Amino acid sequence: MKSFSGKKTGLIALIALLTMAMVSCTSYKNVPYLQDAEKVNEAVQTEILYDAKIMPKDLLTVVVSCTDPELATPFNLTVPTPYSLNAQNSYTTSQPALQTYLVDNEGCISFPVLGTLKLGGLTKREAERLIIEKLKPYLKETPIVTVRMMNYKISVIGEVNRPGSFVISNEKVNLLEALAMAGDMTVYGLRDNVKLIREDANGKQHIFTLNLNKAETILSPYYWLQQNDVVYVTPNKAKAKNSDIGSSTSLWFSATSILISVASLLFNILK
Repeated sequence: MKSFSGKKTGLIALIALLTMAMVSCTSYKNVPYLQDAEKVNEAVQTEILYDAKIMPKDLLTVVVSCTDPELATPFNLTVPTPYSLNAQNSYTTSQPALQTYLVDNEGCISFPVLGTLKLGGLTKREAERLIIEKLKPYLKETPIVTVRMMNYKISVIGEVNRPGSFVISNEKVNLLEALAMAGDMTVYGLRDNVKLIREDANGKQHIFTLNLNKAETILSPYYWLQQNDVVYVTPNKAKAKNSDIGSSTSLWFSATSILISVASLLFNILK
């Protein structure tokens, strides 16, 4: 009798271990990023570097430089900075800031002397070339024009550790870099169901689904983010349904229920 009881206890323990192993393996497969990386390494990739395009509501600065600074002055507008009180209780001002230009819904800005310039849909390089061509009648030499986007911003929300909006100074960011800025996904985030919300030049919203478990995602046209993109990391079902209890508690309850059911069935069979 003791031998039979011992065998039954060992069988139940074996089933419990197998159940926990299956749950653990299934969970692990859903966690790592960029699985099957060899497929990407073998794929033919076009060597085109990403370059952001100017969109409506972008804030731009435009700096015109030439050997004679006085000739460039009319094209480099500045705005005064507010007064500030220093340690000696006297008011001081810092250097004037560069004028920013808001791109309107038609993709245009109003630029001094040159008037209305349509920059929407152009890259920074293309915009700089356009402005240089427009300046040639006013300057004796070919100027240097530098265009910068001042409000290149992306947002990351959902199952990440530090959700928020982030200003990108170099105007180039990919999906993994955006997640890194937000402290990476939590263990409850679905790696295979990341939503990218993007607004086009006409103001229409589009939603794209990306699977970060697959390495092929880095070849997607949506891997590189545009200004004002929103990344939403979807929570898994356990987090969504049991946010008050916690995913791990729910998982253990489920595993325990399965074990009790299996143990009861075996007990009825073997008794």
